[in-house]
Order: sequence, then structure tokens, then C-alpha cells
Amino acid sequence: MNFVKMQGCGNDYIYVNCLEETVADPAALSTKISDRHFGVGSDGLVLLLPSREADVRMRMFNPDGSEAEMCGNAIRCVGKLAYESGLCRRSEMRVETGAGVKTLQLTVDAGKVSQVRVNMGPPILERSMIPMLGAPGIVIGEKLSAGDRDFAVSCVSMGNPHCVSYVDDVKAFDLHRYGPLLENHKAFPRRTNAEFVQVLSRDEVCMRVWERGAGETLACGTGASAVCVAGVLCGRTANTITAHLLGGDLKLEWAGGDSCVFMTGPAVEVFRGQF
Repeated sequence: MNFVKMQGCGNDYIYVNCLEETVADPAALSTKISDRHFGVGSDGLVLLLPSREADVRMRMFNPDGSEAEMCGNAIRCVGKLAYESGLCRRSEMRVETGAGVKTLQLTVDAGKVSQVRVNMGPPILERSMIPMLGAPGIVIGEKLSAGDRDFAVSCVSMGNPHCVSYVDDVKAFDLHRYGPLLENHKAFPRRTNAEFVQVLSRDEVCMRVWERGAGETLACGTGASAVCVAGVLCGRTANTITAHLLGGDLKLEWAGGDSCVFMTGPAVEVFRGQF
């Protein structure tokens, strides 16, 4: 099987063009190929498939074999791979995901895609739609206990669930203790992604992410989008921010209300191979 390894801000996935290759059991393959000691090593597996409603369809699987609805860093790389492979030679592209069809604007230089701006769609804020257990309404700065600590959480779905908390020093924060506790908290029937954020200014944050089914990753595009939304709703940050993640920077924009979130960041091919 031919594959391409790509990364967006260090969030790395194995990409397989299923217009040319056949993957019979993607969940099992993701577990095997994502292993960083016995496989290729990645944050998961992404399949490029034909679509009846968009230019291309993506399916994304975590290293534990579970399928995720959407991945912001992965979709930028899907755009780059689809364009450079000739699957779609337009600089504006539509990609079908488990969270609906997303529109991409590609920055192309000498036939190569360097940056991608993604319309992530409007955030979903109603608790039951995230989904999160509890009374109807939106979840902004709500107390949630995890282990020996109380967090003031703001919860957002960007097609997948996110739980955003603010900390004083994100580098010193014990992510590997509290990340799994929030991911598997009984309040989240489908588990959740957990973002921990340090506000630097109205326009700038540092963040770390504990991803559902993957653990800590160097970046998360849907997570950064959720952080942008939460920051506006909490009054902590402006409508346009730069998010510094371990693997690089993402630019996020949200005008508020029912408007869409826009995310801009890099897409990089690492290498190609056979598995």
C-alpha cells in the first residue's frame, strides 16, 4: 500500500489515496500504522475517498482505531495532497468530512500548496449537541471536577467535542494527569478533546491539547478553533487570534453569533512510502 506522511503544525497523519488503494479495515490499519515503534508513526490515519457532494471525501481514524468526525490540521493536508496529486486542481476546494462539507482556500506557489485557510463552519454551543450531559443551554465557565481539581470549562463542538480550560502556565500544567480525566469524564458521553490555554494578550494564546483517542498532540485545528470561540464568549480574547501550539502557529477568526470560524495554517509533506 502506498502512503504519504504529512503534518500540519506537527500534527502528523498517514494519508492513503483510496481512489488508487484499498483499505479493508481502516480502524485496524490505523492502530498498526500509527505505532511510533512498530509502525510508521503518526497521530492517525486519513483516507482520501470519492465524494458525491464535494471534490474529495476524508475519513480520519485515531491511533486507538476510533473514527473522528473532523480534524483541522488533517483537512489542510488533504487539500494539499488532493491538489498536488491532481484530484482537484482548483485553489478553492470542497472536502466532505464526518462533520459536513468544508471549504478550503489554498495558497499555491509554483504548483505547491504552502498554506490553507479552512472554513470550519459555525461552532455548535448547545450542550446536548456537543454532546455533554446536563441542563439545556451553553457551557461557558462552568465548574467541572476532574480528580483533585476543579476546572472552569467552556465547551464547544466544531463537529467534534471540545472542553476548553484556562491555566496560568500551560507549559508547567500536568496535561498527562488531567487530560485523560477530562477526555473520559462522565459528563461527555462520546468522550471529549481537552484544551488548556494560557492567555498572552487579547490577540495571542498558548495552548496544549489532549486529543480524544490520541493523547497529547503537537497541534489540533478544531481545538484551536474551539479556543477562539471560547475566548470570545468568555471575554478573554479578541475575534482574531494567533494560537501558539507545540508544533507551530495557527490563525483563527470568528465574528461571533452564527458566523463561521476560519482557520489558517501550513500543510507539509514529510515523505512517501509503502507499507
